[in-house]
Amino acid sequence: MAVTYYLFRSIAWLVSRLPFPILYLKSDALYLLLYFIFGYRKKVVLTNLHRAFPGLDEKERRRIARRYYRNLCDIILENIKVEGMRRSQLAQRVTFSGVEIIDDFHSQGRAVLLALGHCGNWEWAGPALCHHARPRGFAAVKHLSDPRFNRYMEYLRGRFFPGRTIPFKMTLRYLMGMKDEAYMVVLAADQTPTRQESRFWTTFLNQETPFFEGSGKLAHGLGLAVCYVDIQRVRRGYYHGTISTITPNGKASDPGDILLEYVNRLEKSIQEAPDNWLWSHRRWKHQRGEETLHPRKPQRDIV
Repeated sequence: MAVTYYLFRSIAWLVSRLPFPILYLKSDALYLLLYFIFGYRKKVVLTNLHRAFPGLDEKERRRIARRYYRNLCDIILENIKVEGMRRSQLAQRVTFSGVEIIDDFHSQGRAVLLALGHCGNWEWAGPALCHHARPRGFAAVKHLSDPRFNRYMEYLRGRFFPGRTIPFKMTLRYLMGMKDEAYMVVLAADQTPTRQESRFWTTFLNQETPFFEGSGKLAHGLGLAVCYVDIQRVRRGYYHGTISTITPNGKASDPGDILLEYVNRLEKSIQEAPDNWLWSHRRWKHQRGEETLHPRKPQRDIV
């Protein structure tokens, strides 16, 4: 495994030094390999698309799948490219509207939870938000099982803002230690919980889906303001995030309502740009048992 890692790191260093036009030529080649030659998780992707969009014909679902794989290959190489990028480059390539919402909460002394999905380049979104917004920003992340690759990912995530990642399962403990600071914390709240953690179920993309309860519980327990960040691809290598308020005060809101509103907005983002979400993970591998299915509500700001 060590040999594989150091070979990868050597190649990754070279890739990180490529100009963007050459980088995307490499991405095109990677797309041909993943989609046509190896068929990387193609069955998972097509099954997910079929279940999420049963009204689309097979031709349209395959078109979305091909565009998804192109996006995925771009994201893989874009994240490797971080090692050779300048912070100013990242800030130019990931922009936001609604940053003033975060800054206003910061002026009021309120900490903010920024809930996003695995849309666009979510890895670029965290450091870009730290650049554009005033509060000190953190990201709650899951560690990789391989320690070498985990250290590499931590290096990339801390390339411009070192020491800003929080272990996913330690998020509450870390944030309780910063209760007097008006920080912001970025959380991709659409990750798949384990079977034991699948206690919150709702209908999402045409099927019963479990979600981690953490985002709603964190916001309610710590009194965080909650915003949704909709990351969309503008063109190749450029992304734009639209920030909107879910609740100005999680303490005054029901945790389930916060989570359901996040699900509403995420689903709308995916329906508007289906190829922009992460389809190659087994998002629906668990089936609901006796857990309560939480009904969806109309999209709204929670007051």
